Amino acid sequence: MHKNALTIDVEDFYHVSAFSHKVSRSDWGRFESRVVNNTRRILTLLSKRNVKGTFFVLGWVAEKHPELVQEIDSNGHEVASHGYSHQLIYKQGKKEFYDETKFSKELLEDLIGKPVNGYRAASYSITPRSLWALEILHELGFSYDSSIFPVFHDRYGIPHSPKQPYKIKFQNGGFLKEFPLSTTRFIGLTLPIAGGGYFRLYPYFLTERLINRHIKNNHPYVFYIHPWEIDPGQPRIDAGFLSRFRHYTNLDICMSRFERLIEKIEFTTMDEVLSHCGNLQDVSASDLER
Repeated sequence: MHKNALTIDVEDFYHVSAFSHKVSRSDWGRFESRVVNNTRRILTLLSKRNVKGTFFVLGWVAEKHPELVQEIDSNGHEVASHGYSHQLIYKQGKKEFYDETKFSKELLEDLIGKPVNGYRAASYSITPRSLWALEILHELGFSYDSSIFPVFHDRYGIPHSPKQPYKIKFQNGGFLKEFPLSTTRFIGLTLPIAGGGYFRLYPYFLTERLINRHIKNNHPYVFYIHPWEIDPGQPRIDAGFLSRFRHYTNLDICMSRFERLIEKIEFTTMDEVLSHCGNLQDVSASDLER
């Protein structure tokens, strides 16, 4: 039976891509920072339940709150990279992406004194338009990525990509492990079941049922949550109906749902799950373009 990966994308409420047309990077410093307290609430819960996970930390957060990164590491969790500025990769140039990603990886490694192996893009923005980013991740020394969501979505997704962990092979003979976000087939549809807004929007009983079915099929499962998702008191940003609906719905019950989930499902770090996956399917970047 495969293990399951618990992941936390460490960013603040005003970093969300859906709010970027209302909140520019130059505005970030004027908002109240809530990421430290919210992340510590998650750390306390995981310590209470003796659960380890992978924290994909935004470089901007690590720069402002280095003590939080060290606290995550000292609690025995895996520290991984969420990039630096939470920009959609397909809106960045290759040099900007390289420079930011290199800086944020080195920043995290300096803080914890060990290699950072994993990466996750802002809003899962490795899509057919930004597959070039995968080779840069390999070049920078990452061993795995978790940015590809095999679904249709207005902001992200490669619907035809593999649903289980695989290896992306490069022309130079190197490879990068990919841990895609979990989905399942239900009533003829491919449904995302990896957490986040889906975890807050679906009825809880349905989420747990679909996750358990996924696990019983001997597929490794990955769950993700953001610290702002357990914070119903965060300031509201007027960003349009769809973005507000996705962001604010059920914030008040997310923490209790999360606690219930980690009592029912056995979780560990993403690096640990991948180490037990055995032989992974080889996929070329060109296969993902189709």
